[in-house]
Amino acid sequence: MGQKGKKAVFEIFLERGFIEQVTDEERITELLDGRVTCYIGFDPTASSFHVGNLVPIMSLAHMQRNGHRPIALVGGGTGLVGDPSGKDVMRQILTYEEINKNAEAQKKQFSKFLDFSEDRALLLNNADWLTKLNYIDFLRDIGVHFSVNRMLATESIKTRLETGLSFIEFNYQLLQAYDFWHLFKHYDCLIQMGGSDQWGNIIAGIDLIRRLEGKQAYGVTFPLIMTADGRKMGKTERGAVWLDPERTSPYDYYQFWINTDDRDVGRFLALFTFLPMEEVREYRKLEGAEIRKAKEVLAFEATKIVHGEEEATKAKNASKVLFSKEAGDDASIPTTSIDVEKIWKGIPVFKLFELTALCSSGSEARRLIEQGGGYLNGKRLEDPGLVITIDDFKGSSTIQLTAGKKKFHRIKLLDKNI
Repeated sequence: MGQKGKKAVFEIFLERGFIEQVTDEERITELLDGRVTCYIGFDPTASSFHVGNLVPIMSLAHMQRNGHRPIALVGGGTGLVGDPSGKDVMRQILTYEEINKNAEAQKKQFSKFLDFSEDRALLLNNADWLTKLNYIDFLRDIGVHFSVNRMLATESIKTRLETGLSFIEFNYQLLQAYDFWHLFKHYDCLIQMGGSDQWGNIIAGIDLIRRLEGKQAYGVTFPLIMTADGRKMGKTERGAVWLDPERTSPYDYYQFWINTDDRDVGRFLALFTFLPMEEVREYRKLEGAEIRKAKEVLAFEATKIVHGEEEATKAKNASKVLFSKEAGDDASIPTTSIDVEKIWKGIPVFKLFELTALCSSGSEARRLIEQGGGYLNGKRLEDPGLVITIDDFKGSSTIQLTAGKKKFHRIKLLDKNI
């Protein structure tokens, strides 16, 4: 995947919007002109990554595509402690079994972005060394190099002191610094990367390496990605958008991207796809109704990376059917089958919105329809209590429900006698 003759990866990071802070830009730029090993840690607090994790994962992919060796570090050890960075309250402490299960699930998702063959990338778990540490030895050999005053001045620690910080969380910075030293010592890892909330932890690791080895390591952080309307990237009214197809279907994943705010499309094309920047800049020029084309490209490319080209194509075709307000037969459209006998008896339409999870409750479905946001086969509904019967299918086996302008679901008749 290396791209010889192309611009240096640091320049790629800059023009694509990945860089928030660096410890030594001149030296890092020099290092990235050669071949270097870098790492990012990911604590397995869930069984899947979500869209909010994509910036660091994409950064590792860019590093590999430009000839460097990335280390994806699964935090099987640090995950047992919990990172206080970016959190107002203490994270729930997971069991060893939960952490290990989540770690295994995340390993599979990394392979969508990185090639681990022939030492081109490494997948490590810090439980392999952190869980073997002797506490007294750790305090004497590592803890002695940390200033409590300096740790208290770290932004993530300062923020949490106002709401309460447990001693176990206070130790987290030491463990992450130890990780960086361990990877520096055993894998010649010179650069740690991470989100902007990791700056203090990264600096602590660089300082530990200098004290223990008398050598210099480096750090890069990425900005916290916010949408144009001020929301944290990847957060929706329905919760997180997951990379696991069992938690967020490829169709819903595609829909998340195609519903991107017009103001974010160009920025997200640069961050969340591998399209050349020359092409991204062309899409940034589109205005008005033409922006839909850029959104389709963003949705297809982002979905292809995570779910593969076949699933991305299915989602794209299903989206076109729904956008053109046709009922269609595309298998990718979210569909709920319902016994034809129930339809013969009749079902209030608001209950169908609840049944299909277009609304989380019957009362929410009633409000949606009363406020003009519910549609049946493209026609606005007025009465939440409207009873849907076989007559509404008009000789077809399906009807289509729509919530707002962007959430679709198909009801399909299931005849047990056939």
